[in-house]
Amino acid sequence: MSRRVVLGVDGCRAGWVGALLVGSEVKVLVEPDITTLVATAGRTHPPAVVGIDIPIGLPDDGPRVADVAARRELPVGRKSSVFPTPVRAAVASASHPEANAAQRAATGKGLSVQGFHLCAKIAEVDRWVRLGPEVPVLEVHPEVSFAAMGADTVPSKRTAAGRAVRLAALRGAGITPPARLDGPGHGADDLLDACAVAWTARRHLTGASRSLPADPEVFSDGLPAAIHV
Repeated sequence: MSRRVVLGVDGCRAGWVGALLVGSEVKVLVEPDITTLVATAGRTHPPAVVGIDIPIGLPDDGPRVADVAARRELPVGRKSSVFPTPVRAAVASASHPEANAAQRAATGKGLSVQGFHLCAKIAEVDRWVRLGPEVPVLEVHPEVSFAAMGADTVPSKRTAAGRAVRLAALRGAGITPPARLDGPGHGADDLLDACAVAWTARRHLTGASRSLPADPEVFSDGLPAAIHV
């Protein structure tokens, strides 16, 4: 396992896109599930840390401190990019009406359709993490990482202007994404996000990253809930 190699992961149409950061270069991996993605990376460049843009540590009721703290890191106009993490009962629900009811019963607020669409990936990563991967796994929010790099995150990452400022921030941070950012099953914004996650994973190796909150919460699942930046 190289101390210089990390893997940043973001969800995409095909499943998951990985930015395998080897030195300053990014190798792009796309797989349908997180277990296969990490295994694929390990066959050539085993990562010392995996960062992933998905909640780890699901609340039983109420908001996570990590989500509240992460929103404080973002400028006005981008705070809503940090979605409230669904409670565990909502993530386990089979339909949006069921998940919405579970979320409302636990927190007093419902779960949006957009939030419900994240539940399958949240559940997938939750199962994987609770099986005990051999590599350390960190929750990372790309927009918070881009803000920490000094990028102007107000322009949407799905616009040309938004992609340009994020790409410039990555290059300024010593990361060289491939010339083509999109590919089969993933968009340019997905890969840029994965690169930002890899940036934070690399910072974790050097001791430069921060945890939001500094003392992670722990819910009934026993997993430390914190967003790293």
